[in-house]
Amino acid sequence: MLNQRKIALEALLAVNEDSGYSNIVLSKFLSDNDVPRQDRAFISALYYGVLDRIITLDYIISAFTNKPVKRIKPLTLNSLRMAVFQIVYMDKVPDSAAVNEAVKLVKSSKENYNASFVNAVLRNILRTGVKLPEDNSAESLSVCYSCPAWIIESFIADYGIDNTVNILKHFLETPLITVRINPLLIGDEEFKECLSDCGIEAMFTEVPHAAILAEGVDLTALSQYRDGLFHVQDIPSQIAVSKLGLRAGESLLDMCAAPGGKTFTAAEIADDNAKIIACDVFPHRVELIATGAKRLNIKSITAKICDSSVFDQTLGLFDAVICDVPCSGLGVIRRKPEIKYKKDIRLDVLQDTQLKILSNGIKYLKPGGRLLYSTCTLRKAENEEIVRRCLNENEHIKLCLEHTFLPGIDGTDGFYFAILKSG
Repeated sequence: MLNQRKIALEALLAVNEDSGYSNIVLSKFLSDNDVPRQDRAFISALYYGVLDRIITLDYIISAFTNKPVKRIKPLTLNSLRMAVFQIVYMDKVPDSAAVNEAVKLVKSSKENYNASFVNAVLRNILRTGVKLPEDNSAESLSVCYSCPAWIIESFIADYGIDNTVNILKHFLETPLITVRINPLLIGDEEFKECLSDCGIEAMFTEVPHAAILAEGVDLTALSQYRDGLFHVQDIPSQIAVSKLGLRAGESLLDMCAAPGGKTFTAAEIADDNAKIIACDVFPHRVELIATGAKRLNIKSITAKICDSSVFDQTLGLFDAVICDVPCSGLGVIRRKPEIKYKKDIRLDVLQDTQLKILSNGIKYLKPGGRLLYSTCTLRKAENEEIVRRCLNENEHIKLCLEHTFLPGIDGTDGFYFAILKSG
């Protein structure tokens, strides 16, 4: 019999102890264990629920034991986290089941000596109940919304307390699956109908060729995916590329292109009739771009190994450039909750890299050329401030447009983009 909680536990250990990527880790465990579709929803909800709320869960656990959370063995701690999440946040799971299954998981492991400890902590939580802080200090918001205080302080400084609370609430919501329909191969209505025939609902948005798919869909298993009828891309990213306005016959350099979403959209906007070079520094990521373009039947893209932090004059000049730079990723926490727990983010180094890439991007522009600068973070130090520094160093460059999508306000993930033009 399939043990849903054991699979969720093993996946959590892989993410928390081995620093894996949450979506890749879960996908592997679901595939390796041949998990039926009806069981995937519970495992995913438990797995992502715990990742979303580690700070909150550890706060609760620490209130009911004298042992520091950092000293609790990994399997024991994650079993406790899963049980507490079920007790506090999963109404359909009986408390007794949450406790008993956690004890069983620990009993059957190498940490079996902690089974009575787990039972005692969880029974104590059930008897006493859970109380979280209620004020709006960064430390209290950190506990309530399971986000490190330094991130919260950064958001408050940039956007104020009310916007920050809305952002934090959004990070705990289930993300939607957004795709861009490939207009080179199929019309929007036809796409919706062919998915409907497979029992999948596609909801259109105000953005042309953008659709939201029902939750729990394994996209790569769909024939429509294999046939290149769509690629996965968030709404803000699609809007940003559309504002660049690549036209047929023009040239485009995408400096940090992998896995290729923005490149593909730009090619489709230009009716696959532009000259596009898509770069990445790693060969396996360049292969992702080439494979994706082939699947989508896009012929105008050349995938190339290139270090975007180093200017390469042999590439020539372009009508348009995309600089989707490496960033802290603090706008997409609800999709990748492990991002907020990273302790090795060198923000100063990251910002220097962003400015270097943007400055190089400007050098590739023809007179009158346009550049799209974008990130999936909300930190103004990585967004507006980088653009301002670049403008100050390049008097011939003008800012045409910039916009920040705020989670909880715009109904999307966090995203920033700016359109610059060479004078």
